[in-house]
Amino acid sequence: MNLAKISANGQITVPVEIRRQLGLKSGDKILFIQNQNGEIVVSNASASAIRKAQTAFIGAAEELGVSGEADIQELVNEVRYGKER
Repeated sequence: MNLAKISANGQITVPVEIRRQLGLKSGDKILFIQNQNGEIVVSNASASAIRKAQTAFIGAAEELGVSGEADIQELVNEVRYGKER
């Protein structure tokens, strides 16, 4: 169990073990989520955003016919310069 004290300004220091487990570093943001049981869960906001984006883009590469770095570069060029694939 890890314990943190709240300062007069409402700030806490996240224990080092928790920072390691969440992959947090200086300047990162943490997300507080209340689950269905009413418990508050703390997570790495950046990691949560990446997971959400990954979920949203599942299947997008296949739909666009992208299967490698060359295809990605071709797609970038198309967007940047209006070149057809």
